[in-house]
Amino acid sequence: MTAPLPSNLNNADPLILYGESFPSRLLLGTSRYPSPQVLENAVELAKPAMITVSLRRQGTSTTEAHSGFWDLLKKMAVPVLPNTAGCHSPQEVITTAQMAREVFESDWIKLELIGDDYTLQPDTLRLVETAQTLIRDGFKVLPYCTEDLILCQRLVDVGCQAIMPWAAPIGTGQGPLNPYAMKLLRDRIKVPLIVDAGLGLPSHACSVMEWGFDGVLLNTAVALANDPIAMARSFAMAVDAGRTAYLSGAMKPQESAQASTPLVGTPFWHQA
Repeated sequence: MTAPLPSNLNNADPLILYGESFPSRLLLGTSRYPSPQVLENAVELAKPAMITVSLRRQGTSTTEAHSGFWDLLKKMAVPVLPNTAGCHSPQEVITTAQMAREVFESDWIKLELIGDDYTLQPDTLRLVETAQTLIRDGFKVLPYCTEDLILCQRLVDVGCQAIMPWAAPIGTGQGPLNPYAMKLLRDRIKVPLIVDAGLGLPSHACSVMEWGFDGVLLNTAVALANDPIAMARSFAMAVDAGRTAYLSGAMKPQESAQASTPLVGTPFWHQA
């Protein structure tokens, strides 16, 4: 098995969400993996800041929610981020979030309010009001949304201390479809931005991190890879590489070629 990433990889540059510090800028989903063992190995290797869990999918009334899954969550010892996946109304979201708080004993919630079943696009018209209700109820809300600047600003205005815009529709793996809007979003929104949905390749993750995004959340791109464990590691390294490149300050593109060879020994009349 491939060696795990160093545990202190990002300790000097932690991700801060709602005043809490996380050593990783990668979040992983827990669905669609070939087996619980593959999921566990992927999490162990990538060392994500959080793992997301859908209470609806893992509810105690379903056959999928056997005690083994709960035991696995505890064994992995990674903070759990419950989500409201599959909810289509504000009341459904609120009820699911309150149930998740009891089950996981956590105020963290990834807010998903779906407006369209085909694209799984968020219900942008009711998302802000729903986020505000959850925040008033004491939740630390991470809202899944589009890259729309006005929507994201309204979410910040009602108290969201981090935003999770998509790069492309969930599960498509197409990568950032609107780089202009995403870069504008990063320039204008001052709270942490975690890209959630649509990334398919480690290079996609590296790109958005180079643009200044604070983290990425992945599921399908890792879970459905031929080797999910190796892919999890690849994404973890890509996220770190992109963040390091952003902090390093990339050179500005030039209109013409610029010589990069040393000038030692070159006649002075050729150095002008």
